[in-house]
Amino acid sequence: MRSRWLVPVIVACANFMQNLDSTVIATALPEIARSLGEEPLRLNLALTSYLLSLAVFIPLSGWTADRFGARTVFRFAIAVFILGSIACGFAESLPMLVAARVLQGMGGSMMLPVARLVLLRSVPKSELVGAMAWLTIPALIGPIVGPPLGGLIVTLFSWQWIFFINVPIGLLGIVMVTLFIDDVHAEPPGPLDLAGFALAALALAGLVFGFESVGRGAVPDWATWALLAGGATAALLYLLHARAAPMPILDLALFAIPTYRAAVVGGFLFRIGVGALPFLLPMLLQVGFGLSPLASGLITFAAAAGAMTMKFAAGPVIRAVGFRRVLLGNVWISSAFLAAYGLFTPATPLWLIFLGLLAGGFFRSLQFTATATLTFADVPPNRMSRATSLSAMMQQLSLSVGVALGALMLHLALSARGGAALTAQDFLPAFIGIALVSCTAALWFLPLAQDAGAEVSGHRLRSQKARSQKPEGASS
Repeated sequence: MRSRWLVPVIVACANFMQNLDSTVIATALPEIARSLGEEPLRLNLALTSYLLSLAVFIPLSGWTADRFGARTVFRFAIAVFILGSIACGFAESLPMLVAARVLQGMGGSMMLPVARLVLLRSVPKSELVGAMAWLTIPALIGPIVGPPLGGLIVTLFSWQWIFFINVPIGLLGIVMVTLFIDDVHAEPPGPLDLAGFALAALALAGLVFGFESVGRGAVPDWATWALLAGGATAALLYLLHARAAPMPILDLALFAIPTYRAAVVGGFLFRIGVGALPFLLPMLLQVGFGLSPLASGLITFAAAAGAMTMKFAAGPVIRAVGFRRVLLGNVWISSAFLAAYGLFTPATPLWLIFLGLLAGGFFRSLQFTATATLTFADVPPNRMSRATSLSAMMQQLSLSVGVALGALMLHLALSARGGAALTAQDFLPAFIGIALVSCTAALWFLPLAQDAGAEVSGHRLRSQKARSQKPEGASS
């Protein structure tokens, strides 16, 4: 019974804390800036330093989990995240806050990939769809709940409590992990690929920071392009290194597994659209429609509610039709909802916006669950830790690309109109653009076999059982 719900819930709660913290600070930045005596624009460093820390240290997660044990590393990651949160709350200057956010990011970088590894080693494959449904919900709810929750905490208490609230949650998580998660060990890994780690860190830092800077004006345009070019160069050098290294820190040979390749690359493209949503939706509702941050947050929470309802439907749906049909059909449905959000106008009834976000959240969450589960359906146990590191890295990069693409689309729409300020009509091209990118994921799902991931979904097993129970002599 424990494996069916307790382990997934424990893992999901830890990831929710990490996902929430990455966005909850956004609303509180002006108040933090006043408290520290800084310009609000400079506080962007508190966001980018966290994202950079995540990007740099994610590749280490798989090796450390194999070296020291997934449960041990998971507890350590939560502890580091708690210490970083405490340091953030007591920060008295911007450099102190940035350093504390880097420490937080180190802990957060281990949470998602190692949490997945704990789940994969604790839950039978036949129960993986339901378990992954729990794990993918925080990725949808955190970015939506974060901004309004941050505003509420700052209004009622002080900005420090944005970070201090992580302490009791994290301590409870460490206790729950110790009591209810088995300490499953893998084969000892080889030596740490230091050269690969350095190249991967430079590539991810350059690409993530570069994409985060596109269209925001935080750094000069030449610096943004230099970051992207440097990141791309480091990525190319890593590709050359990985071909010769016996145990590369990011195992690109995993892409030879058809289900892993389709789920990770297709999921990357799909997540670009979803990554832009937490940026575009609040902008549309607040800047385009003139709603307050609280009203905007209450409306966008509908997407989180839709994600929660999906949790109960994902298993039966995937079991009934299989991964391939779910991924192919659902990518079009989810992309259609993304494009439709651009049709919202200030005259659109709020109840219709709410229903659209509710339904869209359901289908996006179903796609997340299907891709997250299929990713590991055919990965051998001895390569599972490296598979989680690589997929987590791709996920982090896709979200940064999504925000950058959304900002770029808005900038292009505003420039084409020749306007000085954003209006509601500028958001339609942005939503259509991210929807078209998400649609391209179908090209990676199309080559999948009809029974892809059947051992996990139970789809083929269900069909075989039905045929075996067919009366002898019955027509086919």
